[in-house]
Amino acid sequence: MFLKPPPFRLVFGLIALACAAMLAFGLYLQHVEGLNPCPMCIVQRYALMGVALLALLGARLQRYGRMAVVAGLMTLMSGFGGFVAARQSWLQWYPPEIVTCGRDLYGMIENFPLQRVIPLVFKGSGDCTKVDWTFLGGSIANWSFVCFVGFGLMGVVMALKALRQRRYG
Repeated sequence: MFLKPPPFRLVFGLIALACAAMLAFGLYLQHVEGLNPCPMCIVQRYALMGVALLALLGARLQRYGRMAVVAGLMTLMSGFGGFVAARQSWLQWYPPEIVTCGRDLYGMIENFPLQRVIPLVFKGSGDCTKVDWTFLGGSIANWSFVCFVGFGLMGVVMALKALRQRRYG
């Protein structure tokens, strides 16, 4: 009668596949459509890579305790990516009065110490407030936030199920 929940490997694999698809779409928008990513977009890409790598690691694990740890780390990485996407969405909805186009992320890293780069990235630049692409009324940052929240929720669910399996399994 009831549907059996999908196995851990399948869920981890689907999350990794979704992250890879999102990264590929970002590269398509950059290299084919000509949309240059802002510093906050670059940070979101790194967060997606982190979620994908953790999901791939989780798909390879056999022990429930380790799966729970990886799912928890995936949730944290998703939370970080979601925070950056939410901040960018907020900048897009309420752009600052004075918009200046700052340096790109790599230029900032080359010329400033890391403790100065991180606040500059989260402050955003003129490019971070610009909405170049929308789908169903949402910008790239909006959809990125939705996906990160979904990955984070799946990580929480999988961590809890893995802990329960470890305890009672």
